[in-house]
Amino acid sequence: MAETRQRVESQYLRNYVPLSELTQDNLQELARSTYVEQLPAGRTLFKKGDADNRSYYILGGEIELDGGDAPPKIIAGATPASRFPLDHHRPRQATAKARTPVFYFQVDNNHLDLLLTWGQNAGYMVAEIDNVEETADDGDWMTHMLRSSIFHRIPASNIQAVFMKMEPKPVRAGDVVIRQGDEGDYYYYIKQGRVAVTRLTKTGQTIKLAELEAGSSFGEEALISDSKRNANVTMLTNGVLMRLAKADFASLLKEPVLQSVSYDEAQKLVASGKCQWLDVRLESEYKNASLPGSINIPLFMLRLKASTLDQDKKYIVYCDTGRRSSSAVFLLTERGFDAYVLKDGLMAIKPGASA
Repeated sequence: MAETRQRVESQYLRNYVPLSELTQDNLQELARSTYVEQLPAGRTLFKKGDADNRSYYILGGEIELDGGDAPPKIIAGATPASRFPLDHHRPRQATAKARTPVFYFQVDNNHLDLLLTWGQNAGYMVAEIDNVEETADDGDWMTHMLRSSIFHRIPASNIQAVFMKMEPKPVRAGDVVIRQGDEGDYYYYIKQGRVAVTRLTKTGQTIKLAELEAGSSFGEEALISDSKRNANVTMLTNGVLMRLAKADFASLLKEPVLQSVSYDEAQKLVASGKCQWLDVRLESEYKNASLPGSINIPLFMLRLKASTLDQDKKYIVYCDTGRRSSSAVFLLTERGFDAYVLKDGLMAIKPGASA
């Protein structure tokens, strides 16, 4: 497979789904690591059953998708169908072979999902409960934390333990609280002060994602997904943070709150009428492929639209990988909803599984 090192410019990437929904900064970051590649006629791009975690997009030429149980599907470049990733399943449900010489590009799904998660969260990360005055009074910050419905879902002994185990950390303007690439170690609540959330690109450029103020929390994503920190958090002012260690977060908050179900279990719950599918991917992703009977509220809109959901219903929340849906379930639980994560997301649904 011959490869030319010509980058795909960000303005072209914006023609593809869901890349079109990335912020301009994140789109430019993706473009710096995305190259035009060539596949000769007759060569295979991927095979049915492959479990790679990449998205392939056609720039030019024709690709044949053959699943073996229906006539092959032809995808040509510069057509509406080519705006979407080829056979967006894991494992692959079809073999992709070039009918003509093909130009394409590929994207790492973990990287893309990370950019989408931050891009969707960036404008809505500050809690919309009441504005919190920056005060050193212990009772005020504890009272504010207790407003979260998360604390209605955990045993009273856990609540007491959370406050006993949270420790104050005085910080000064310029202090780096979380460093991108480090292991997740603490969950933070801002008692006093203001922070900036930034991401360092592969080329060394710093992208600002959000600003958080007193009354906000951060650091839960790496602890929920058990992954490395995906951004930097730096103090903009002097302040005080309350922090909870990873092991305590897992045992006291994550385990009681973050419930997950397999696809088979979820199907039974939905069929029984007890649960509703909730897709938190972007609208463009949802329109391309979704579970029957699902409703769509993108993660970035969930804080604003959570009030439109039925508090009497239970929701099974899904995305491609489980990253965005885990954040969504934590957010919904804060607001008093009964919600479950579809384990490992859509990418883990086996070929031929009934919908």
